[in-house]
Amino acid sequence: MAQSFLRTPFEKALAYALLIGLGFIMVLPFFYMFSASLKQHAEIVQIPPSFFPRGLPLDWRWGNYAEVLQIVPIGTQLVNSIIVTLSVGSLQLLTSVLAGYAFARIPFPGANTVFSAYLGTLMVPFAVILVPMYQLMIWLGWVDSLAALIIPWITTAYGTFLLCQAFMGLPRELEEAAMIDGTSRWGALFRVYLPLVIPTLATLGTIAFLYSWNSFTWPLIVINSKEHMVVTQGLMNLQALYGGTRLDLVMAGSVMAVGPTLLIYLFFQRYFIEGVASSGMGGR
Repeated sequence: MAQSFLRTPFEKALAYALLIGLGFIMVLPFFYMFSASLKQHAEIVQIPPSFFPRGLPLDWRWGNYAEVLQIVPIGTQLVNSIIVTLSVGSLQLLTSVLAGYAFARIPFPGANTVFSAYLGTLMVPFAVILVPMYQLMIWLGWVDSLAALIIPWITTAYGTFLLCQAFMGLPRELEEAAMIDGTSRWGALFRVYLPLVIPTLATLGTIAFLYSWNSFTWPLIVINSKEHMVVTQGLMNLQALYGGTRLDLVMAGSVMAVGPTLLIYLFFQRYFIEGVASSGMGGR
């Protein structure tokens, strides 16, 4: 269908023009956020608005970023977010690989029932389990600690389903041949199967990074001290302090918070797209 539609140069040019226009609309808010972070507050709220700061690039207010670091401990919060995100992402990859392989390749009684019940947890809203999870954190003594931001999220039903689908799409003969040659089941998993699902791992890692980095409700509930806050809480505090008077600082803090997520996606977008397509999740 797509090939018959893009047969002539005019049709291809029209399609590219449409894609470029849509891409511009999506990028425009990020560009304006970065531009506003280099302006003065009065310049941001002026009407009509300007897309570029006044003067030459050397005259732009690069000091807004340094001022944000002095007002809000966003540097410490960025470090906390990095620790939490890397821990959650790596542990989710490990648990999803092990669980996905077990459901895909190791038959055991009640496997389908357990798998269905595990996937059923995706239908439970977070608000339903919020209070029980907080009570559990109190009982474990993890309130106001990074453990409360890491341990409850090291498993994911979505990641298990994603890896299970990826393993089921690989020929079983690969595992059988490896085990005939003397490789253990662990060896078959990590030496044979795992290198073949790298795009899916990249997909899950990217999704885990984005969800963990952008998490706000759970850190707001379990974290109280400034030394344990993450970057989303820092942005909330910055908005509360200067949301009406210093939008330049709010925008600078937003750029610092969203920058890592954009970089991660730009570096891993090829694997992300390949993983979504190969795992059959493209229609979600």
